[in-house]
Amino acid sequence: AGILILSAQMLSAQTDKSEVRKGNREYRKGEFKEAEIDYRRALVKDSLSFAANYNLACDLYRQEQYDEAGNYMKKIADQAAASARESDYYCRLGDIALAKQDYKGAVDAFERALLLNPGDMDAKENYVYAKMMLQNQQNQQNQDNQNQDNQDNQNQDQNQDNQDQKQNDQN
Repeated sequence: AGILILSAQMLSAQTDKSEVRKGNREYRKGEFKEAEIDYRRALVKDSLSFAANYNLACDLYRQEQYDEAGNYMKKIADQAAASARESDYYCRLGDIALAKQDYKGAVDAFERALLLNPGDMDAKENYVYAKMMLQNQQNQQNQDNQNQDNQDNQNQDQNQDNQDQKQNDQN
């Protein structure tokens, strides 16, 4: 009975890998919807599969479904640290954050990827870009805050002028 259970588990794992491989072939051909279906089938068989979750997240990213891609990446965060693809994981996490204009998240993710793989030129380029975009975003927020402060001051001055005028009119 123990051998039968073990064989069923091995067969399930093989089917999972088969679905992932099929999805990978379709992904390489640019057939992202078909690949998504295969990755999801693999996850039905093994919801904890790192490969199926990671590849589905990459596929969803290509389909510009960034929130859902990020959700699948979160599911495998703990597994990523133990995998040989940890650097790739953080690069993809950075890509998703960039697409969502979460520049702080992107900087953090690319920084982590570079700590794991300092020679990754794509991660370096994306890190520099994300850092520049974060700085621009912060500068814009500072400018917006300053403009808001100026507007508030003008409104206060206008209100004071109106009150002074009313007082003069009453006298």
